Amino acid sequence: MAAYGLYTHIQSNRRRSIALLIGLFVLVYVMVFAGALLAEALSTYYSYNAPPLEYLIRAAEFDFIKALPFATIGTVVWIAIAYKFHQSMIDAVTGARPVTRQEEPRLYNLLENLCISRGITMPTLRVADDDALNAFATGLNEKQYSITVTRGLMNALNDQEMEAVLGHELTHIRNGDVRMLVIAVVIAGVISFFGELVFRIFFQNVMWGGGRRSSDDRKGGAGLAIIIAIAIIAVVWILSIVIRFALSRQREFLADAGSVELTKNPDAMISELRKIEGRGEIPGANSAVMEMCLDNPRVGFSNIFDTHPPVDARVEALVKFAGGHDPGPLAIAGPKQNEDVINEPPQGGPWGESDQGQDREKPFRPDQPPVEGPWGPEPGAPPGPWGPKRN
Repeated sequence: MAAYGLYTHIQSNRRRSIALLIGLFVLVYVMVFAGALLAEALSTYYSYNAPPLEYLIRAAEFDFIKALPFATIGTVVWIAIAYKFHQSMIDAVTGARPVTRQEEPRLYNLLENLCISRGITMPTLRVADDDALNAFATGLNEKQYSITVTRGLMNALNDQEMEAVLGHELTHIRNGDVRMLVIAVVIAGVISFFGELVFRIFFQNVMWGGGRRSSDDRKGGAGLAIIIAIAIIAVVWILSIVIRFALSRQREFLADAGSVELTKNPDAMISELRKIEGRGEIPGANSAVMEMCLDNPRVGFSNIFDTHPPVDARVEALVKFAGGHDPGPLAIAGPKQNEDVINEPPQGGPWGESDQGQDREKPFRPDQPPVEGPWGPEPGAPPGPWGPKRN
């Protein structure tokens, strides 16, 4: 099967996915060691014979070895839960549901035609009943891949633009971006959980043990060990965030290019980007879900932590390399007013109402037909309105 997008990017994403999984275990183990060091330091911090730093490090290493199997099992269980139920959790956040051809024939046929044209296994199609203009792909393998489109996006885009959106998400699936993003979210979740757990333990010990001794008596390496442990935890937590944002924003440019390659319509891709610009916020969706979306309107500090390149930059690339035309920012027309009201015909027929209104006279109609039958007048019949018949 011929790959679309950049084949080297696909291979790179596969290597990154493996590296991220290995990095997940490494970061968890570092976090566990920092937690063990912090626990040893806190246990001796208020004693009068505080041990030196070297002793605390050796004790933390011993605790780390004992906790290593539990940390490994916990991480594996976390990954297994994410592997099995990540789609259900995303659906719960966004309100998305799977749809069939009978329910959404337009959307289903567009996606099916794209998949057939390139020999791609069709992912599950989902619709989120939300007015936001956005779409995203999820899944870790071919059986789990899914594309979710919001109701607002379906109502705002025409068939060509919607086809460009579906092509964009299909490219993310094919390039391995979706799998890598899900793994990165799992890493951030594990590290955040362990980091919060360690900090809770630390602050509880400080609150319950505070005031037992003056700072003059705090000798030994306990204080320094606490500083080192907190620094390690902070660095690991920052690394987990950096991993998420270090997933190159080039993936969006490549997905845009892959969509154009599928649809052969750069103008449709540009116009749909202009329509969704600033209108993609999904209420209730956390940052992990928004990172998977077609566009993420949430911006970070001075755009440093943005997960998506600006729409202007994406449009500029499509104009430069795909020969598209930029119409500029587009306004989306609101719903038509009174579109369901049926106009009743005017009173008095299609030519309007008579000036006489209800008092107009009825047209003249004789009681008897003025024309006699072919055999003459009937005997005893009264004369017509023009008098008796003359012979």
